[in-house]
Amino acid sequence: MSSETLAERILRWFERNGRKDLPWQENPAPYRVWISEIMLQQTQVTTVIPYYARFMNSFPDPAVLANAKLDDILHHWSGLGYYARARNLHKAAIIIRDDFGGEFPQCFDDVVALPGIGRSTAGAILALSHGQRHPILDGNVKRVLARFHAVPGWPGQTSVARVLWKHAAEHTPQQNVAAYTQAIMDLGATVCTRSKPDCNQCPLSNDCAAHNLGSEIDYPGRRKAKPKPLKKTRMILLYSSDAIYLERRPPSGIWGGLWSLPELAAETAADTWCQEKLNTKPASLTQWQTVRHSFTHFDLDIVPIAV
Repeated sequence: MSSETLAERILRWFERNGRKDLPWQENPAPYRVWISEIMLQQTQVTTVIPYYARFMNSFPDPAVLANAKLDDILHHWSGLGYYARARNLHKAAIIIRDDFGGEFPQCFDDVVALPGIGRSTAGAILALSHGQRHPILDGNVKRVLARFHAVPGWPGQTSVARVLWKHAAEHTPQQNVAAYTQAIMDLGATVCTRSKPDCNQCPLSNDCAAHNLGSEIDYPGRRKAKPKPLKKTRMILLYSSDAIYLERRPPSGIWGGLWSLPELAAETAADTWCQEKLNTKPASLTQWQTVRHSFTHFDLDIVPIAV
């Protein structure tokens, strides 16, 4: 067993191999780190980088973001998916403008109370920007710690998450917190990967319980697979030669706040919708082929009805 702590080994590895030239690392101000952390949720670094550059160019500080129109923010987010992240950024920016004078808060309780920011993200923002000592537990860190300690079970379970948070707190050093936070995320993202961990390059492999058991892939545990439910809906495709009719969706739910084809309620006939919305009877209605769109938790069959 190594006499070095986990943090010391990861920091030594990071010094030689870590990523130090990412755009948000050049000036790790809290606002810049916040935007990067939200973008990086569910999205790869290589995808985020050009989006981040455009976003920061248009919304360089919380006040500009707060004063921007939601449509402009969503437009900049187009292609990243998980649009609730963009809506929460806007809501949080308004709070920062109104309650904190436009300055990103430095108190953990204030940060974690902002829309769209959980415990791990709040800790990462304050650790990376101010060097505050807060443990983090994003997907990459969960994987590193679950393997190092051979923690059984799916991290989405409260009991498993509690154990991982305990380990995360124990390993977070008193000094060099910013570097350690970036380092353990980098290790999970580039070496201790989900399907093909490169254990020969890992500074923790000698003492990694999962590696010594020869069962790296078994950790962390996976959620029991459930068949995706299938939902169905109908949408009106109303168009002319140079225009198409769209409606803004409600702020909550799928595609919240985005513009989309009008969705028909189950009990509403297409010609009734046209009469009520357009005060006219459609000349023709044509049902097109069903289109299936897959979300994380369900599939949606959409029947377009051309008017």
